Amino acid sequence: MTDKQNHFRFLCSFVFIYFFAQAMSVSLLTLWLRGTLHLSGAEAGVVFSANFIAAMCSQPIYGFISDKVGTRKHILWAVGALCSLCGLFFVYVYAPLLKANLLLGAAVGGAYLGVTFIAGSYAIESYVDRIGRRHGFEYSRVRLCGSLGFASAAMLTGHLYNIDPGINFFIASGAGLVLIAMLALWRTGGGNDDVISAAGQVKLSDALGLLRDPKFWRFMVFILGVTNLYLVFDQQFPSYFASLFPTPQQGAAMFGYLNSAQIFIEAGGLFLSPLLVRRIGAKRGLMLAGAIMLLRIGGSSFAVGPVSISMLKMLHSVELPILVVSVFRYIAHHFDNRLASTLYMVGVSFGHSLGLAILSPLVGKSYDLLGFPSTYLVLAGLGAVFLALSAWALEATPPEITGRAAPSPTPLAKDANVSIT
Repeated sequence: MTDKQNHFRFLCSFVFIYFFAQAMSVSLLTLWLRGTLHLSGAEAGVVFSANFIAAMCSQPIYGFISDKVGTRKHILWAVGALCSLCGLFFVYVYAPLLKANLLLGAAVGGAYLGVTFIAGSYAIESYVDRIGRRHGFEYSRVRLCGSLGFASAAMLTGHLYNIDPGINFFIASGAGLVLIAMLALWRTGGGNDDVISAAGQVKLSDALGLLRDPKFWRFMVFILGVTNLYLVFDQQFPSYFASLFPTPQQGAAMFGYLNSAQIFIEAGGLFLSPLLVRRIGAKRGLMLAGAIMLLRIGGSSFAVGPVSISMLKMLHSVELPILVVSVFRYIAHHFDNRLASTLYMVGVSFGHSLGLAILSPLVGKSYDLLGFPSTYLVLAGLGAVFLALSAWALEATPPEITGRAAPSPTPLAKDANVSIT
């Protein structure tokens, strides 16, 4: 087996199991907070805000360490170990603390969930992108296995939640133990020395230099103003969806099935989206994904009943593949490849956490005061403003494929050790 095949197969398996654990832990977190623990929308917003504050604090560290260690497995070990603690944490630590003291529970839970399933997922995606560029395979081809893992878990979460939410959390722990076993058996092998040597040259001053780069802040207009809105929209969407059914139990089960179907389709989108983004260019890909997001959010304010809201939910399987591929290609085209992990973790991941830490309690309070449909309309209007600003702010990114021509070179392609993802 070649190094490329070895890395690709391992990462596909690792990402599948990790996102399976993530779905088991957090896909029905809103229902658990509001249904099982009986928190209000504003209180649930405080919990989500704490999650993202903790993730925000850890993301720059994750990014800098990732660029320093290259393809070594330090980050993967840390995330796998944290996943294995999921069941014990949720049942014996998180739930009792939230019942006894909301702020303390939110702070402790935020530290765990933020590092494990929010910042952790971005760190793993950045690791996959790094190895993919090194060995010549598409990030999105590995990421689709993550979608399949999430979807496979989502098929079960709603049914198991109705039996006992703790079952989901302990299954996630089992998945974490599998991740640890996989890492113990996997040998990264061939070609790491060059990557580690190059990564070791990254200095803190290089990472901080991003903050002085105007291109970085132009990119952040889109991240902070557009993508954050769809993420905060998704946070408490399961609660709204479940409310459209005769009983909460039926709503929870149906959301699990819908979420699973959406993510299975999303996996197919991740396979195909590189072809589209290469043809239209990364900037147009970001704008297209943003437009679909706003259609989904705004349309949800007018949807009537489970059928129409389900149809809009399925648009997520179109927008997300285009978004993730466009983000990595935009970064690859416009920024120093040595700082790819730092930029992804600080720009995308940190930007999401910062925005969501601010927006989550505000939007949660809006759900309590205005209701879900009116709040969705406000989010869509705000997103439309930032999408228009992004059309001006984002740097032009030429298509990589024109007609039948071969992919056009980019600055990164000049490095013999790097291939564009």
